Amino acid sequence: MQKTPFIVALGAALCMLPAATYAKKSQETKPMTNKKIVQTAGRTQLGNFAPEFAHYNDDVLFGENWNNHDLDLKTRSLITVIALMSQGITDSSLKYHLQNAKNNGVTQAEMAAAITHTAFYAGWPKAWATFNLAKEVWADKTPALTEKDKYQKTIFFPIGKPNDAYAKYFVGQSYLAPISTEQITFFNVTFEPKCRNNWHVHHATQGGGQLLVAVGGRGYYQEWGKEPVEMTPGTVIHIPANVKHWHGAAKDSWFSHLAFEIAGDNTSNEWLEPVSEEDYNKLK
Repeated sequence: MQKTPFIVALGAALCMLPAATYAKKSQETKPMTNKKIVQTAGRTQLGNFAPEFAHYNDDVLFGENWNNHDLDLKTRSLITVIALMSQGITDSSLKYHLQNAKNNGVTQAEMAAAITHTAFYAGWPKAWATFNLAKEVWADKTPALTEKDKYQKTIFFPIGKPNDAYAKYFVGQSYLAPISTEQITFFNVTFEPKCRNNWHVHHATQGGGQLLVAVGGRGYYQEWGKEPVEMTPGTVIHIPANVKHWHGAAKDSWFSHLAFEIAGDNTSNEWLEPVSEEDYNKLK
């Protein structure tokens, strides 16, 4: 059976992704973290005229398909642009998806390479039309997102400001964002990759301790004399009073957790030595 230009172009574009992408994917056991995609254009523009189409557009195409985590949003956005270009659809919908690709981390260089590659399979005129739209999308000089900005898009809670007041008790850069300052006080603590706090103890004669709830990225918690515990979103750690411990990010990931201080009698924090490089580097 003869393949259509769209099928050929889409297959070729997928082949251009680095082999490491597929090698890494095959080793993963957890779904990728994507921000929640919400679409309302269908109901806004066609809700009264074609409510069923609006439902499929907003709830199925974007509500379900775009929120499937088997592909990250950057890859999904790139594939969508290639699919529309291959079919010769170079109207406002393509410009929308070009902007969406940019918002999801596709750089100007990556998009130019994808369009050029697809041009050999889908046609030169289609490439010219797509480039004209892409130039408009990437025309602004807005600085590229930093790694911090990209990570912020993956978590619900704010990263906050540099944790300067406690910097001497951390290896690497951490950030602190107060979430609640009434009734129950708690903070979102964010660690850059490789960042971790020193060994420390939350002292109390009664009650006390700390509760951690992981909300983004990947990190570790360890009590003195015990094996490290990996923390991913949803992991809850109960830290008893008077127990020596540390927590922080994995080497290859940002990490955030909510920190709740547990009320108690005669509470105080004692900061101790940093986690040794040898022990930390053993972590995966």
